[in-house]
Formats: sequence, structure tokens, C-alpha cells
Amino acid sequence: MGVSKHELHEEFPQFSQLIDQLKQDDFDFRERFKQYAELDQQIEGLELRDSPIGDDSLHQLKQQRLELKDNLYRELVRQSGGAG
Repeated sequence: MGVSKHELHEEFPQFSQLIDQLKQDDFDFRERFKQYAELDQQIEGLELRDSPIGDDSLHQLKQQRLELKDNLYRELVRQSGGAG
């Protein structure tokens, strides 16, 4: 199984500065960003170690990460004035 990184700055390089600004200035964004990063590291660790986790459980974790990423992306677009 291939392991790919999903770090938010790499996923949305056009918003790199805005991500840094919001992490510093917006408590809610910072908390969601932290939750996303922790979940991404957890998934990456499971994939790298080929841990004994069921496909359904791994799929659920990836689905949570995707929902967080979508949520963060919508906030980035909103904060940038819609330029995505």
C-alpha cells in the first residue's frame, strides 16, 4: 500500500500564507488544523507500519481526514475572498 502525505500546506500551496495566518489568528481554524494534522499523522503511521487495522477502520479515519480537509478548504476559500 502506498503512503502519501496530506499535509495541508502541500495540499493547498496557493493558501500557504493564509494557513499560517489563520493558525496564528483564528482559534477555531487552529484547532481544526491541529485535528487534521494529528489524524493525518495517525493514518500515515498506520500505513507505514502496515498495522493490523481493518480496512473499514482505516477507511473511516481517511473519511474523517477528508471531511476535515474539505472544511478547512472551505474556510480558506472564504477567508481569501473566494479565490481558490
